[in-house]
Amino acid sequence: MNNRARNHPFALTVTWFLAIGAVTATSWYQARAQSEPSSRSYASASTLNPESGWRSIWQNEVGEGFRSTIQSIGLSSGATYGLAAFGGREAHQLALISLSYGHMLGHVCGEGHWYRGNWELRGELFTGAQFSPDTEWLVGLTPHLRYHFASGTRWIPFVDGGAGVTATGIGPPDLSGTFEFNLQAGAGIQWFIRNNMALSVEARYVHWSCAGLHDPNLGLNGVTGMAGVTFFF
Repeated sequence: MNNRARNHPFALTVTWFLAIGAVTATSWYQARAQSEPSSRSYASASTLNPESGWRSIWQNEVGEGFRSTIQSIGLSSGATYGLAAFGGREAHQLALISLSYGHMLGHVCGEGHWYRGNWELRGELFTGAQFSPDTEWLVGLTPHLRYHFASGTRWIPFVDGGAGVTATGIGPPDLSGTFEFNLQAGAGIQWFIRNNMALSVEARYVHWSCAGLHDPNLGLNGVTGMAGVTFFF
């Protein structure tokens, strides 16, 4: 099969993914911008966003932890630097984009301690392409558990881990076929340029394999760097 035929599913996937992400983000932002806040619906002045009049995402002051009902939508992109390690024979270089949705799991925990912050459950849909050692496609879905540290500033560090499933054209010698599992763990930081919008950078260790369901199962390993924007509401 020639490269054009193999790349066609990936091109369609990327086009669909970007279109859905753009429509979702645009529709949400326009709906929020057109809404008229009512001061009678707020419990106290501390829940107001001073920049826009929207209901604040913070439990108290900026950076002091999120309210338990806060949700997020994020769009990010990056690349994976492949490692021929931990049994893998080749270094796989990947380009990735992702769309995520998250929801805080409760109020700020760890009050009075350095690790004070919030747990967030996130779902990430990602797609991308391997560009070395050859060209192949991949698309996957991964649930994540993220912990945001309440720093008291507009810089919010976080740690993150997830496990999910992937479909890919990458095969031997490291992977066996279309269906693979993925494991991810990493850390990053968000900079809130507005009270409800943050720019983020993060680094993750990533691993793909089929968990021994088929051979070969040497695994694909790498370190992924991602940068993006997240809206909180």
